[in-house]
Amino acid sequence: QFFNFFFKFNFSLQNCKAIRPSPMDRPSDEENSSQKSSESLLEPVKENVKAIGVLTSGGDAQGMNAAVRAVVRMGIYVGSKVYFIHEGYQGMVDGGDHIVEAKWENVSSILQMGGTVIGSARCKEFRTHEGRLRAAHNLVKNGITNLCVIGGDGSLTGANHFREEWQGLLKELTDEGKIDEETADKYSHLNIVGMVGSIDNDFCGTDMTIGTDSALHRIIEVVDAIMTTAQSHQRTFVLEVMGRHCGYLALVSALACGADWVFLPEKPPADGWEDHLCRKLSKNRAGKKRLNIIIISEGAIDCHNNPITSDMIKDLVVKRLGYDTRVTILGHVQRGGTPSAFDRILASRMGIEAVLALLEASPETPACVVSLSGNQAVRLPLMECVQMTIEVQKAMDEKRFDDAVKLRGRSFENNLNVYKALSHMKMSAIPPATPFSVAVLNVGAPAAGMNAAVRSAVRLGISEGHRMLAVTDGFDGFMNGQIKEIKWGDVGGWTGQGGSLLGTKRTLPVNNLKAIAEQIRVHNISALLLIGGFEAYLGLLELLAGRAKYDEFCIPMVMVPATVSNNVPGSDFSVGADTALNAIADTCDRIKQSASGTKRRVFIIETMGGYCGYLASMSGLSAGADISYIFEEKFDIHELQANVRHLTAKMKTSVQRGLVLRNEHCSENYTTDFIYQLYSEEGKGIFDCRKNVLGHMQQGGSPSPFDRNFGTKIAAKAMQWISEKVNLYYRQGRVFANSHDSACLLGMRRRTLVFQPVSELRDTTDFKHRIPKEQWWMDLRPLMKILAKYHVDFDMPIAGEIEHLRQNGTFESRNTIAI
Repeated sequence: QFFNFFFKFNFSLQNCKAIRPSPMDRPSDEENSSQKSSESLLEPVKENVKAIGVLTSGGDAQGMNAAVRAVVRMGIYVGSKVYFIHEGYQGMVDGGDHIVEAKWENVSSILQMGGTVIGSARCKEFRTHEGRLRAAHNLVKNGITNLCVIGGDGSLTGANHFREEWQGLLKELTDEGKIDEETADKYSHLNIVGMVGSIDNDFCGTDMTIGTDSALHRIIEVVDAIMTTAQSHQRTFVLEVMGRHCGYLALVSALACGADWVFLPEKPPADGWEDHLCRKLSKNRAGKKRLNIIIISEGAIDCHNNPITSDMIKDLVVKRLGYDTRVTILGHVQRGGTPSAFDRILASRMGIEAVLALLEASPETPACVVSLSGNQAVRLPLMECVQMTIEVQKAMDEKRFDDAVKLRGRSFENNLNVYKALSHMKMSAIPPATPFSVAVLNVGAPAAGMNAAVRSAVRLGISEGHRMLAVTDGFDGFMNGQIKEIKWGDVGGWTGQGGSLLGTKRTLPVNNLKAIAEQIRVHNISALLLIGGFEAYLGLLELLAGRAKYDEFCIPMVMVPATVSNNVPGSDFSVGADTALNAIADTCDRIKQSASGTKRRVFIIETMGGYCGYLASMSGLSAGADISYIFEEKFDIHELQANVRHLTAKMKTSVQRGLVLRNEHCSENYTTDFIYQLYSEEGKGIFDCRKNVLGHMQQGGSPSPFDRNFGTKIAAKAMQWISEKVNLYYRQGRVFANSHDSACLLGMRRRTLVFQPVSELRDTTDFKHRIPKEQWWMDLRPLMKILAKYHVDFDMPIAGEIEHLRQNGTFESRNTIAI
């Protein structure tokens, strides 16, 4: 219980729910036939006269278009006028055709596009008083007093300065006779809400900025490709990534690919780093590693603030070691390409929240920025975040590098600590041996990121002095004694591998407890780490129950959730789900593109997930689906008919295609074939249908950067817990743990990584359907429907809370552990 109150979740949308007519309210078939085809389409829920201007400024970032789309559609939904301000602040200064009212269809088909369709430019004129005066005049002419700015810290700082000057600018315009006093009175206040769009993730106060995850995808794609050629020729590669003042991209990509070394501006190497680097590379080659990967941020420096360049590192390695060394500078490749599923969802949620923040703003409300903390949305005072960002650079300039790392926030500091623990085995001394043996096994279906979690657990366990044991083929292998010691080097290169290299099966232990207990005794196992999905959860409950009969199970046991279905109770996220979402989003993009030439077509796509609708719902949000059918939200034939009418009306617009997602077990009777046949029959003459069952391609492929890092960090935390528990319960030469809190599931709950006794999770579990009874993402369902132009019942929530930053970049009155 980490909160004494229920934090308003999911960007103030917790009170949204779809309208479902009761049986008494449903029209008869005769009435249905006479109804207008657009009855299910959106109608404004409030007559709000506010006008909102949306602009993108500074460097472009993948996901900006998703944010623009969300602002436009949510603004129209609440009855506001929304205006595109093309070319950023330059368009605001120039006015005219640069400021154009946005219509619903204007933002169709932009969700999957990189860059920004409304353009971005760096504007020198806006930095002058005269330029801002012209900008104010142009906004007033269009009635705009609410600005949604998507950009970096410079763009957001400029917006705040503009807001502070606003009343003075209006007075000047009045004195010059360009506006009258009544107009100045009417538009006397300017409200600003910012969304941070920056691939560098260099803005304090948020765990992730729009575009960062997509940039990591580009980097990891390149690293994975380079590793194959580097292994072939035993080469060393130096990869330079963006980040002039922030090393986030370099650090996280190093963590995601298991790089040998990383150079960051926030944490430069100490004097003598050249010798240390060469020793590390030599040791790796001596251990039969065929390649070396060094990642450097473009703004890397040494501890004296002198720049370190990729060419310097190459020359050092060639001169000292004679290794064949190549440099790859990724450059603007990192900015380009399709946004990841994470960035699309993040930007869509932020866009919704930005509109709500503008609607709730009063003249006294400070300019705020919508930020992400763990899995929570927060509104923060814009200038507090900007000031904290400036403090980071100041700390680096003054060589206070430890302070710079802390100011970046807990997420950055945690990433750095985990990277150090996993990449650099202590060379000065062998880790002190402990009497503990820790077994690691994968259970259930394979999920991308499992191998990264195993690597993390093994290396951290070895660094703690434990003997690490790998169990192959899950509980089947456990009972058959398929257990062997696994060393530091054995897990090299595992982070980028999909599937399960240990092997995994769905077999549960309940019928083989005696054999498993015997293997625990034979191998003197002191603790267990289970990495898997719902089967791992059930298996852990069965092992816990087995303590009543077998003392061997009285050891610390912890589970890390890893399943594409994301259906494990006690955790908002599971390792592998993000990779599956990206696979679905990519497939949906291709399918939608195939309809660009053939108009009037509806695609029905079946996703995995068992009875859990997470994949169908979140991929629907990231792919811009018209509807997604899930088990958790019951539907009937009347709703199916309403959806057909919705698509019929859509075919009369310029957007003549539809996308329908269906969770594989959403209904026993309304199967994919049934829905396909219904849509085909009802849409005859208006649109035709195609269906696609995605199947196991959702489980395959290389893990996404998010899954690599989430798996790495959550497994590292699990191993730290194991180390604490085995020491706590070590008595008279053995570990004996029989308390309920010695068998836990480690999950992410809202903003926090939490160890929860599995015995306490029983009441929160629907065992029949293998899902949690309550699921956080259900609150996002209305968001998808709003963006798809459905009429939903939307109650305006209580005004959102603006939080404040502490000096370490965390939030006041919150116990957070950023991942």
